[in-house]
Amino acid sequence: MLQDIDLKSGNLITAWIVYKNDLRVLNVFLSYSTVKPQTPLFSVDIDLSGYLKEYVFVGFSASTEGSTGIHSIENWSFKTFGFLPVRPRSHPHNVSGSSVTVPSVVPASNSTNRHHKRLGLGLGIAGPAFFFVVLAVFGYVSVKKWKDMRIEKNLKAEILAGPREFSYKELYAATRGFHSSRIIGRGAFGNVYKAIFASSGCVSAVKRSKHSREGKTEFLAELSIMAGLRHKNLVQLQGWCAEKGELLLVYEFMPNGSLDTLLHQHPENGLLLTWSHRQNIAVGLASVLAYLHQECEQQVIHRDIKTSNIMLDGNFNPRLGDFGLARLMDHDKNPVSTLTAGTMGYLAPEYLQYGKATEKTDVFSYGVVILEVACGRRPIEREVNSQKMVNLIDWVWGLLGEGRIIDAADKRLKGDFNEEEMRKLLLVGLSCAHPDSAERPSIRRILQILNNEADPIAVPKMKPSLTFSCSLTVEDIVSDDEESKTTQS
Repeated sequence: MLQDIDLKSGNLITAWIVYKNDLRVLNVFLSYSTVKPQTPLFSVDIDLSGYLKEYVFVGFSASTEGSTGIHSIENWSFKTFGFLPVRPRSHPHNVSGSSVTVPSVVPASNSTNRHHKRLGLGLGIAGPAFFFVVLAVFGYVSVKKWKDMRIEKNLKAEILAGPREFSYKELYAATRGFHSSRIIGRGAFGNVYKAIFASSGCVSAVKRSKHSREGKTEFLAELSIMAGLRHKNLVQLQGWCAEKGELLLVYEFMPNGSLDTLLHQHPENGLLLTWSHRQNIAVGLASVLAYLHQECEQQVIHRDIKTSNIMLDGNFNPRLGDFGLARLMDHDKNPVSTLTAGTMGYLAPEYLQYGKATEKTDVFSYGVVILEVACGRRPIEREVNSQKMVNLIDWVWGLLGEGRIIDAADKRLKGDFNEEEMRKLLLVGLSCAHPDSAERPSIRRILQILNNEADPIAVPKMKPSLTFSCSLTVEDIVSDDEESKTTQS
């Protein structure tokens, strides 16, 4: 409608308002330059002769109704080329000399009055014309506001039966204006705040997405996926808010924080996770992944399983959260290549190579987490008194080859664990972290092993060399990648 002129761009815009009395036509032109376009923005048939008196007062007024905007007039000028008589709409067939209209001649001695008349004429034309410009601006702003409201209504309709919508005002008050002292976690796309609601005394966690395209994408992905999931080992989504340019998700508060914090803090500085807690975490995480991979209507691939995304409730039960990178897949469809997302140390080798996220890439990340829980070491960390970086999987597999895998157990436990159960947990972790995705067990099989419902999987004493499943051929990757690009375009 505005011929590529954005009234909210902040750039200077030149407007030409041209009224031709003989044609009774008002034309309005807009341009970023000082050169008048050939085609008017709009043209209106209107007779302004009734407003163009000898003396006319002109003023400017505007309104954006409920929205906010500033449109300033930097300068303006006025030109007139005389007041031509109205052209006849039709011409009679017989025209006599006396029927021809002759423009009246203004005497030269009346130049002062002529000047005043022209000034009045100009102001009289500019007033109504400016009104039409303001009307166009108002229409543009109103249409944009209507589109935003429609999008918000559609979003509300989609999740009407799920989490509730919070107002920005109550979340702002509950987090003390998103004060830095209320920050309880930080992620790639924003911070997490502790929220205390004065009216009910309830405590929640509010995730505030960053003002970026990635932050918005994560918000929409997490909201759409989490709104339909129910499992005892998921962090429960309580509500959301999309006001004042903010994207906020409200979750139930986890009093024991993240597994990463509890697992790697010094014993003197806090609570040490017991062996029973660690076993419970391994089983609970396997249970929720089996739900996501096999029990949901659409398969959910998390893509970012790590200890900092696993929260612990008051009883140290694991709760998987942060579904900003998660993807939904039909159970009978092949995965499509995407940009690799996640955290180094937890990413499966074939995912790094091809960018295909599957349930087996989630299983690999689970295996790293299990080794981290059993050993109390990070996936990649610097060796004590050395600059050498040690990979946790390689380190545990090396101990297995030496016949002393139990030495990988967390030294802070001081032997307070069942050796057979510890061995089983470490072997489960290695089997999940197998370099070949085809050799990894399903998450359902893992859950059965941990619950003593199935025999453990045989793990080779030496770590196998890096190989890729035959199902991930170069042709498949290229074709899927091209299909993804075509879909995106």
